[in-house]
Amino acid sequence: MRALLSVYDKTGIVELAQGLHDLGWELVSSGGTARALAAAGLPVLTVEEVTGSAEMLGHRVVTLHPKIHGGILADLDLPDHRADLETHGITPVDLVVVNLYPFSSDPSIELIDIGGPTMVRAAAKNHAHVGILVDPADYGPALEELRAAGALSPETRRRLARAAFAHTAAYDAAIVDWFDGDDLLPPTIHLALERVDPELRYGENPHQRGARYRRMGEGSWWDDVLQHSGLPLSYLNLYDADAAWALVHDLGEGPAVAIIKHANPCGVALAGTLAEAYQLAYDCDPRSAFGGIVALNRPVDADTAQEMVAAAQADLVIAPGYDEGVLDALRARRKNTRLLEAPAPTAERRQLRQIGGGFLVQDAHRFDAERADWRVVTKAVPTEEEWVDAELAWRLTGHVKSNAIVLVKGGQAVGIGAGQQNRVEAGEIAAKKAAGRAAGGACASDAFYPFPDGVEAAADAGVAVVVQPGGSVRDEEVIAAADARGLAMVLTGERHFLH
Repeated sequence: MRALLSVYDKTGIVELAQGLHDLGWELVSSGGTARALAAAGLPVLTVEEVTGSAEMLGHRVVTLHPKIHGGILADLDLPDHRADLETHGITPVDLVVVNLYPFSSDPSIELIDIGGPTMVRAAAKNHAHVGILVDPADYGPALEELRAAGALSPETRRRLARAAFAHTAAYDAAIVDWFDGDDLLPPTIHLALERVDPELRYGENPHQRGARYRRMGEGSWWDDVLQHSGLPLSYLNLYDADAAWALVHDLGEGPAVAIIKHANPCGVALAGTLAEAYQLAYDCDPRSAFGGIVALNRPVDADTAQEMVAAAQADLVIAPGYDEGVLDALRARRKNTRLLEAPAPTAERRQLRQIGGGFLVQDAHRFDAERADWRVVTKAVPTEEEWVDAELAWRLTGHVKSNAIVLVKGGQAVGIGAGQQNRVEAGEIAAKKAAGRAAGGACASDAFYPFPDGVEAAADAGVAVVVQPGGSVRDEEVIAAADARGLAMVLTGERHFLH
């Protein structure tokens, strides 16, 4: 039995080779792998000795030879293949162990592997006769199977072949992405995703299956999340917590808390302390906060935990950390609440959304227009306090499903109208939830007001300033309505629909 070993990542390779040698296998290797095996005292036949050809072109051509690929690709069930092997003096290869240059970590022309993928694909194609190992995690199980049964089962070889083709597909996808550079909308997009969790209990609903995937070889901030207690994470826990974590990290450096329900914020606040921010966020809409997702941008301290224990139960809490004793206090409130400790989220460059038969692709959401770019278009001008509320309200509209109206007063969201088919009703819902607390505050709309009635609703809620993109053919009427009610109006010139 012959094994061909040629790996960049040498994790576990000596142990695997030793196990194969102990089972009587012949070891063939090249380059650094051959040196590592020889240094470990293992007998190893070099590729050059097999092929009779020295490596050339600065290691670009080593294994690309009929005596290597003939041994890998031979279908031993076919007499003519066996005859060819005998004619050319080629020994069959029974196991190929290869992993590829780390292109994603240091992309360059020289790290575009040629021989490696060729051997991997050849072995995977001929998996009826050849085992292929591309992941050190598979070394141990494969070796145990060889020790127990003397050979890899057809089922194992098929599983390993699938993993091998996935490995080369992800490698090629990384190379294409490197060629694309900063091109957001290239002619083709190649996604290679790997499942990182067991299947979730179910998807969005109990009759749907679901799981979490990530880009192969790249990792995700979710991989570093530590769950301290509670039920296993569900599909909607992941979806909603992702939205909550992105929002709370979009609110600046001060203590901030966001409470999410069904991917929409139902409470958001900034304050001098985390405990105060939590209480203000919860007070925005206590009814909706029940069973929600709580995201905090500071480690949870004892004072904040005390406020959380006194409030409605949460399904999930996500924070960068927890002070001593806080986890026990929160567990005592509800043992099923999922308590997560997470790193900061990573920004995505490209956003994909599935539609029938394909995907829509766009830049990831971001805010380009800042306060310096905004225009006051009314006689009234916001005070500095009103400016602060207007900026927060505007920021929140980018995280609320459209149509969206957000009312803010004193750093606290006091009314949020989300996902309505018309802007007036979104405003009426926000005003109803605010229940008078928006007086003197700010109202933000994620898109322009098509008619003055939306501004009238904001004025009825008592706000002092309205912030909106502008751009309607009726902007002059809308601005006139604001002037008539003594409101300040700010145009951002940037829409923030979220669907």
